Amino acid sequence: MNENIYIPKLAKIIKIKEEVSGSRPIKTFRTQFIEKNSFSHQCGQCAMLSVLGKGESMISISSSPLEKDFLQFSILKMGRVTSALHETEVGETIGIRGPYGNNFPIENWKGKNLIFIGGGIGLAPIWSVLHTALKKKEDYGKLTLIYGARTSKDLVFKEELEKLNKKMNVHLSVDVEEKDWKEYVGFVPQNVTDKKPSPDNSISITCGPPIMIKFVIKALEELGFKDGQIYTTVENKMKCGIGKCGRCNIGKHYICKDGPVYSWAELKTLPQEY
Repeated sequence: MNENIYIPKLAKIIKIKEEVSGSRPIKTFRTQFIEKNSFSHQCGQCAMLSVLGKGESMISISSSPLEKDFLQFSILKMGRVTSALHETEVGETIGIRGPYGNNFPIENWKGKNLIFIGGGIGLAPIWSVLHTALKKKEDYGKLTLIYGARTSKDLVFKEELEKLNKKMNVHLSVDVEEKDWKEYVGFVPQNVTDKKPSPDNSISITCGPPIMIKFVIKALEELGFKDGQIYTTVENKMKCGIGKCGRCNIGKHYICKDGPVYSWAELKTLPQEY
């Protein structure tokens, strides 16, 4: 008898870390499946997380596929389900189904320089591919991260970013000047223009608020990046995960199965509604 694809696998929360507090809180959750199963994801894919009695929500997987001990999700508190997840504690059980969507074609990028560009919680969807590239650093060229948020308090993965600075080039930014802030002040696209990453033998991976992505792509184009060298993720509302409900479609594309990863060359062909 075939498994019911709508029934989630049960997982325990083994660690919760508060990344950002305040009015837009972000927490990172590490989970382990209670029973062995065939769940195996690739960089850029998502999973549907569920809380009993509250519903389910599609969340990007932020841990590398090379990490076999846990699945990690970094979640901004926004609606009913994400609020319920923020209220959970270590040891509690949630549901996970998936993985869903396509993936970053990281195997095709071997030998290339990788430039990761993130804004706010948008670092989470590219955290997986960044750490996969780091674990296989000999397969790639120069690795660079350009990342920013509204304020220094809104930066995610702060402790990891400090350690990351010893392994690759990391350029941080905040939108408005702060006391004791020694790095770039300005929006992420401006930081991209300031740091001038070279398009030669390079791939750029970006994720963040739609307006940020728009101007990051413009900045990259001005630096000489071609459409096929720029990749991003599309975060449309995904409800079923398998292309049946129609909540996430752009024209004939269903983001839950045809996306969420697109090159700029692919994204430009989609209807202008996006």
